[in-house]
Amino acid sequence: MQPGSENRSSYSTSSDGLTSPSVPAMPPVIRPGSEPKGGAPEAPDNSGRQAWQKLLSVVLSVCLVLFLADGLVSLADDTAMLVFDRHALLPLRVIVFLLFGVLALIVYALMGLTPMVPKRFFVPVSLFNLLAQLLIIPVYIYDYRHAPRADWAISLLEVVGAVVLLCWAQGGLKLRWPFLPASRLGSRGFSWLNLGLFAGLNLLVLLPAMLVYLWVCAARAVDHFSDSFMALRPGGFTVQVRTYVRDDGKRIKLVPMSHIGEPEYYRALSQAFPTNGLILMEGVTDNRGLLTNKISYHRVATSLGLAEQQREFKPQREHIVRADVDVEEFAPSTIDLLNAAMLIHTRGVNAATLSELAQFSPPPHFEERLVQDILGKRNRRLLEEIKKQLREEDELIVPWGVAHMPEIAKAIQKDGFHLKESRDYVAIRFGSRTKP
Repeated sequence: MQPGSENRSSYSTSSDGLTSPSVPAMPPVIRPGSEPKGGAPEAPDNSGRQAWQKLLSVVLSVCLVLFLADGLVSLADDTAMLVFDRHALLPLRVIVFLLFGVLALIVYALMGLTPMVPKRFFVPVSLFNLLAQLLIIPVYIYDYRHAPRADWAISLLEVVGAVVLLCWAQGGLKLRWPFLPASRLGSRGFSWLNLGLFAGLNLLVLLPAMLVYLWVCAARAVDHFSDSFMALRPGGFTVQVRTYVRDDGKRIKLVPMSHIGEPEYYRALSQAFPTNGLILMEGVTDNRGLLTNKISYHRVATSLGLAEQQREFKPQREHIVRADVDVEEFAPSTIDLLNAAMLIHTRGVNAATLSELAQFSPPPHFEERLVQDILGKRNRRLLEEIKKQLREEDELIVPWGVAHMPEIAKAIQKDGFHLKESRDYVAIRFGSRTKP
């Protein structure tokens, strides 16, 4: 064999001088589950996190698209309302609104569960419709005629906001899917701190602020529409009885009434009436039997633990005159609505009553005609009776519904009456006793 041949046996010399064949070195055996010391660790598997980020990116992008679609459809529908006085896209608007509303609610919940959702984008998106409806309430209270313009302005703001957010998410005027890249998402999947802060802000800040705002709006609405004849207080509803006098000595006492209230409220009013005054009573008659259901508030009064006006309010006076209209003076659509609405009061809310109520189809401009029948015609009839009775009577007592009082008060003040005194009565107390 030649030196260096591969088949040549190799020998090694031990410490005692003996020679032995040299055994080739074998690699160390690595047991399953063990790693060699000093070896590089394996890279973690991020496939699950990346898949979740991609899915979340798609969901958030769809939310942005629906936000823009909701704004565009709403803007077109509100424009049609301003120009043509009709909601031309109302069915489509409702569908898009519901789709966006459900997805916005899901995204809002996800913001509390995972810090991945960028709140700077989706807090305004999720809360836009809620905040818009809250902010427009004062417009409906103080200037209802401009409400369509306010709705149009809100829709335009939604479109502009959606475009700005899309451009911000894309980093410019680009159109790439998904509209919110996964790189814009956070890195952590879950955080107890994020969940705690989210829940705390909603329960301790957002919800109480919304309830306080709604309470203030409700109080302002009651005060505005009743011309302060009724007020919403923390303790309940109060009404203000006002006495007007004229230079010739004539007196008119306006007594705002509520269909349901505390029994003590009705008794106190009856006892406060002057003994020498003529009472002009409210109460629509039905001589031809046009109402298929009797007008009654007994069910709602009983459910709230209150009393019904027609049962408790019984002034003991001989001089009482009916000063209201008959049902036959109302428009047919108003009579149909009264018959449908009284189903709820007499039979309660159930599948049968809701089915019958859903069959009512109001004609165009129904609201204006309804207001004229329920308030306008009856107020004119009452004012005619007031002028007639003032020729012979020195003092009139007018216990009518709160909604009638603003117009009646303005009319008698034009005839020379001025406010002399007022007194408040609690019509409904909150938490005064246990209510069923």
